[in-house]
Amino acid sequence: MNKSDMTDDSTVSRRICFPDYELMRSLCGEHNTHLGLIEGRVGVSLDLRGNEIRIKGRDWEVELTEKILKQLYGLLESDYPLYPSDVEYAVRIVSGDRSADLKTIFKEEIFISSKKKTITPKTINQKNYIDSIRKFDIVFGIGPAGTGKTYLAMAMAMSSLIKKEIHRVVLARPAVEAGEHLGFLPGDLYEKVNPYLRPLYDALHDMMSFENASRLLEQGVIEVAPLAFMRGRTLNDSFVILDEAQNATSEQMKMFLTRLGFSSKAVITGDVTQTDLPKGKTSGLVEAKETLKGIQGIQFVYFSREDVIRHRLVQDIIDAYEKMENLRERPGKAI
Repeated sequence: MNKSDMTDDSTVSRRICFPDYELMRSLCGEHNTHLGLIEGRVGVSLDLRGNEIRIKGRDWEVELTEKILKQLYGLLESDYPLYPSDVEYAVRIVSGDRSADLKTIFKEEIFISSKKKTITPKTINQKNYIDSIRKFDIVFGIGPAGTGKTYLAMAMAMSSLIKKEIHRVVLARPAVEAGEHLGFLPGDLYEKVNPYLRPLYDALHDMMSFENASRLLEQGVIEVAPLAFMRGRTLNDSFVILDEAQNATSEQMKMFLTRLGFSSKAVITGDVTQTDLPKGKTSGLVEAKETLKGIQGIQFVYFSREDVIRHRLVQDIIDAYEKMENLRERPGKAI
C-alpha cells in the first residue's frame, strides 16, 4: 500500500508497506545497512517504521527507490538471499533501466562453485552475455577489467562440462612480455609461461575444489595453455576460452578462431584499451571487431564501467584513467 504527499520543501514523500516482517528485516539489512546503501546511492531519505518505509526526496528519486525496494522484496519472496553487494547492483541496474527485472537477472543460475556459491549475472550486460554464450558458437566479451567477462565464461564452461554438453574445456591466454622477458624467467618453458596463466588457474580453483581441478587437469579434460600452443590443433566437443585477447596479434587471433571444430564453442574476452603488444603491432581483438562484425553465428557483447563488479573503487579508478587518456588525446592539453 502506497501513500504520497508533498512536504513543505517541495520534495515528495511516499510510504510503502511490506506485509512480511521477517522479509522486511532482510530487505533493510543488518542495522539497516541496505537502506543506508540506497540512501547513499540515490540521494533519498528513508525512514523505517514497523512494516512501513517512508521515502523522501525528489520525485524521480522517490519513484526509483520505490521500484528498487519492491523488486528487492520480490527477490526475497522467491527465497533469494540478499547481500549488500546485491543492493548496490540493484541500484545500478534499475537506475540505468527503469524497466529492468531483477529476478530475470539475479535468479539466472549459471553454476554452483565448490564454495557452494551460486554464480549469477549481476548486470543487464552480463545477462546478455550469458544468453549470447548459450545461443551463439563464438562470442566476444569486450570491456574493462572487473566486468566478469572471463569468470562468467568459465562458469558457463564448467556448467557445460558437468552437463556433458562438451567433453573438454580449454583455457588459453597470450604470454605477452609486459615489462619482463620470458628468457630471463627461471625454469623450463612451462614454468616460464605459468605466471601468465595464473589468473585462469585462480578462477578455476574458485569454481571447484583443488583436488577435482587437479584431477581434471591431469586427465586433460581441462587444459590451461598459452595461446601459441593452440597452433595446428582442431578442438571438437570443446568449450574454448581466450582470455586477454587484446594481447593476441592478428595472426594469433585468426589461428585461434580457426581451431574450432564440431560441437564446440569459443568465448574471446579482452579490453581493447589495455594492450601490451609492442608498438606497431595491431591487436587481433581490435581487428576482429571490424573484420567479423555482421557474420551470423558470431556475437559481440560490450561491457562498460557500469558492469564492474569488483570493489566499488575499481569504477572510480577506470573513470580516472579514462579522463587522463581523454586529456592526452586533446591537442595542446597538458596533464
